[in-house]
Amino acid sequence: MPFANFKVPEKTLTPKQKEEIVTRTTELFVEIYGERARANTMVLVEEVADGGWGISGNVLTLAMLGEAEAEAEAAPAGA
Repeated sequence: MPFANFKVPEKTLTPKQKEEIVTRTTELFVEIYGERARANTMVLVEEVADGGWGISGNVLTLAMLGEAEAEAEAAPAGA
């Protein structure tokens, strides 16, 4: 049985976006394994609580990510 597990920050995806992850992931497995995989493909979208994840040994929060995104948008192109 093909299985995919997506872990995402809590409250960052809409129900429609989660549905799209499930649908597109299932279609990818069907492309790879053939139609027989559709009925047995399991896709799990898990929401991780704010502050419950990190990168490079640093705990991240949505507020920190928001600041990083704002800085990236404000930076001149090619910087």
